[in-house]
Amino acid sequence: MASNRSKIPPQALVRVVEFVRNSMAGLHRRLVPGHIALLEMVVAGFLTQAIHAAAALGVADALADGPRSGAELARATGANEDALHRLLRLLISHGIFARRSDGKYTLTPMARVLRRDAEVSLRDAVLFFGSPVHRNHWTHLVDAVRTGETVGTDLDGMSFFDYVQKDRELGELFDRAMTSISTLSIEPLFAAYDFAQFGTIVDVGGGHGTLLTEILSRTKTPRGILFDLPEVVASAPARIAELGLTDRCTVEGGSFFETVPEGCDAYILKHIIHDWSDDKAEQILRTLRARMPEGATLILIELVLPEDNQPHPGKYIDLEMLVNAGGRERTEAQYRDLLADSGFTLLRRIPTAAPDNILEARPTRGS
Repeated sequence: MASNRSKIPPQALVRVVEFVRNSMAGLHRRLVPGHIALLEMVVAGFLTQAIHAAAALGVADALADGPRSGAELARATGANEDALHRLLRLLISHGIFARRSDGKYTLTPMARVLRRDAEVSLRDAVLFFGSPVHRNHWTHLVDAVRTGETVGTDLDGMSFFDYVQKDRELGELFDRAMTSISTLSIEPLFAAYDFAQFGTIVDVGGGHGTLLTEILSRTKTPRGILFDLPEVVASAPARIAELGLTDRCTVEGGSFFETVPEGCDAYILKHIIHDWSDDKAEQILRTLRARMPEGATLILIELVLPEDNQPHPGKYIDLEMLVNAGGRERTEAQYRDLLADSGFTLLRRIPTAAPDNILEARPTRGS
C-alpha cells in the first residue's frame, strides 16, 4: 500500500519546478548545435535498453543487502564482469547506481525502484516497455503514422488487449507494470480529491484493486465494488481479505462494453478511456450511463493534454496508444465533447501534483 503521505509537494511548487526544468531544457536545445541536440535525443533509446538490461539481470536486487564488487555482482546476476561494468558505467553517469571509491557498486534512489520489493517499484514497467514484443511494435511507428491504425493487429493477428490475454506471461507482466505505474499517482489523487463523500464506489476496469482498496483503507464509510474482466480480478478477493476489507468490498467480473454494476454513487475509470478510440470510448461511457442513477458521479482519471507546445508525459503516451492500444490521449475540450456525446456533462477538471487529472462528470438530464 502506498505511503509517504506527507511527501506530496504542493501543486504550485510542482508547476514551478516543471517550468524551470522545461526552460532549462529549452535553453540547452537552443545553445547547442541542432545536430548535437537531436543526436542526444536519438541515443536516449540506448539508455532505455540499458535500464531494461539492468532490471532483467536483477542488478538492483543483487545490491539490496549492500555494496558489491564487480566480480561479486557478476556472479550474483550471471553476467560477464566486463560487460556488466560497461553497462553500469553508462547507468552510473545518469545517476542510476553508483560506484564507491573502493570500486564497489551500490544503489541510488533511482536504482532502488528497480528492486522487486521496492515500496514503489518500476521493475515490471521497465521489463514490459523493454520487452521484445513492445520494442517490435514501436519499430513500426512509421506504419502507424501512415495509416492511423495500431500496428499490433497486423503483427500479432489480434488486438493488443486480446494478445495479452492469450500470452499470459506477457499479460501478467503488463498487469503488474500498469499497477506499479498506477501507484505513482495514488498520493496526488488523495491530496486533490475527497473520495469519502460517496456511499458506494465502483472501480470500473480496476485491475487488481490498488486504487479502490486505498480508497477504502483511508475512509470509513464508503463501500466498494471492483469490476474488471473475470481473469483479471480472480486474485483480488484474497488481497481484499488480507487488507481486512471483505465486509466493505465486493468483486464482480465482466466487460465494461456490456455492463457495469448498477445504481452506485460514483464510478471511477482510471486510465481506461485513453486506451480506446472515440467510438469505443463512447461505447464504454454509454454502458455506464445506462446503469448510473441521475445523481451519480463519473470520475475519469487521465492524463489531459495541454493545448500548448510544452513537453508533457501525455504526448509520449499518446504515441504509445497509437502504436499499441489503438486509443489516444485527449485535451480537456476533447474529453468534454466525448462526455457530451455519451450523455454526460463535464463539471470540472481537477489537476493533481502528478501528471494525472481528475475529470468529474454527471449524467446529463434527459440524455
